[in-house]
Amino acid sequence: MRRVSTRARFWSNLVLGAGTATLVAGAAQAAPLVKECSKTGEFVIGFSQANNAEPYRQHVNDQLTAAAKKVPQFKLQIADGAGNVNTQTSQMDNFITQKVDLILISPFEAAPLTPVVARAMKAGIPVIELDRKTVGEAGKEYTAFIGGDNFKIAEEAGKYVADKLLPQGGEVAVLQGLPSSTPAVERLNGFKSGVKDNPKVQVVAEQAADWLPDKAQTAFAAMLQAHPNIKAVYASNDMMAAGARLAAKGAGKLDQVKILGTDGLPGPAGGIRAVAEGEWAATFTYPTGGPEAIEMAKSILLDCADKVATVVTVPTTAITPDNAKQLMQN
Repeated sequence: MRRVSTRARFWSNLVLGAGTATLVAGAAQAAPLVKECSKTGEFVIGFSQANNAEPYRQHVNDQLTAAAKKVPQFKLQIADGAGNVNTQTSQMDNFITQKVDLILISPFEAAPLTPVVARAMKAGIPVIELDRKTVGEAGKEYTAFIGGDNFKIAEEAGKYVADKLLPQGGEVAVLQGLPSSTPAVERLNGFKSGVKDNPKVQVVAEQAADWLPDKAQTAFAAMLQAHPNIKAVYASNDMMAAGARLAAKGAGKLDQVKILGTDGLPGPAGGIRAVAEGEWAATFTYPTGGPEAIEMAKSILLDCADKVATVVTVPTTAITPDNAKQLMQN
């Protein structure tokens, strides 16, 4: 699976001064992040995905697979966590037992998966976290985190509501993702921060729907009964935005409620189409980080990097009626 690359650990430098050659003893170079790395080696990368059933997760898998195929030395193994921390823990332990060269993980929940990530690092396997962080410290308990800034993405959504959709104010609601995941917490807090730009906008209801459209539909239907004047709803992912629209339709309030999503997925069931066709007011892309993760793996496994950035923030795009149709054609 691996081929060892010999790398000098000490260097010497010849310094010329006053006509005299002085040999200066070299300092030790920092060791690579992995014990075995090589431009010509063959490496196995394991990826524990939180839940393949979510369209966003499949989008991540597709982008990771496409990026990995461009690197002949890499073999990517994707394991479906199926929305279960015990399943993901077993997958991670299996990767450790197999002695894969590098692990990628999108943790379904943060705290329960922190110990197994630490075990992988202790075994000498770099771990790059995508989209969701565990509780450990970047650079120590995991190698790096790659993803969007959930707080800022949701804050941008909140500002869009406050400034563009409801400048005169009004009642709004929030559909939160799985509360035990870091993106759910960050998106909730970010949106509430963004709408503060307009004191006339009031968040009158917020509820977790665990990223699921059916739960979002049920939750938002109840919200509309309790607060019939809701004018906008921010869903923490596109799937919940779709559920919210069904609830608004069922309540006869499609013309009243502005719907905002997060993910900006392509395809017929994605948020880009929903905005382009006027079903939603906006959605905000959450980048997969897949191409960036493979680039980082190349640095570690092929280039023998002794350090990488512990946080890589991938930028987002606001998808509104102004650009949605153009993005559909790209």
